[in-house]
Parts: sequence; structure tokens; C-alpha cells
Amino acid sequence: MAANSKYRGHNIIYKNDRWLYANNGESTIGNERPCGHCRKVRTKEGHDYCLGLLSNVMNACCGHGVEDKTYVQFWNKDIIRNKKAIEWIKRNVKTKRSGK
Repeated sequence: MAANSKYRGHNIIYKNDRWLYANNGESTIGNERPCGHCRKVRTKEGHDYCLGLLSNVMNACCGHGVEDKTYVQFWNKDIIRNKKAIEWIKRNVKTKRSGK
């Protein structure tokens, strides 16, 4: 039985000990796709393009179109999630980063 999940907004399945894209069976390893939400590739630094530049943030994820996967973690260890994180990101994005 295969497990189902998402990776950067794309449906994936776990089959024969590896994760595969559900739409074509290709491996997720070494086969990076653009974000399923903004359709942009990661920045050269490896960040989600749609996050832009966020000040005072340790790490964050745009959720790739899945609201309950969105979060922002600040340097003081506070974390906001879901819709609150999406709204905070929209208010605080400074400039877009360049894609790869």
C-alpha cells in the first residue's frame, strides 16, 4: 500500500521505498519542481520564492497552497501558523527574491 502526501504543493506517493510524484511516477529526489502555489522555483539560497524577504524570521514555509502547512518562526522561537502566518507574510514581505 502506498502512502500519500504533498511536497512543495505537489501530490506525492511513497512506493517501493521512495517518494514519487503522483502525476508521473518520477522520483522527488533530484527532480525539484516549482512551488505548487506561486509556481516559482526556490531562490538560489533555497528559500520559497513567494516569501520574499522577511526580517527577523528564523525560518518559514509558504505552505505551497496548503494553508495549514504555512508557518513563520521568529528568532525568539515564537511561531505563527495557518491563516495568521499567511496574513503576516503578506503584510511583511519586503521585496521578492530572484529565482534560480
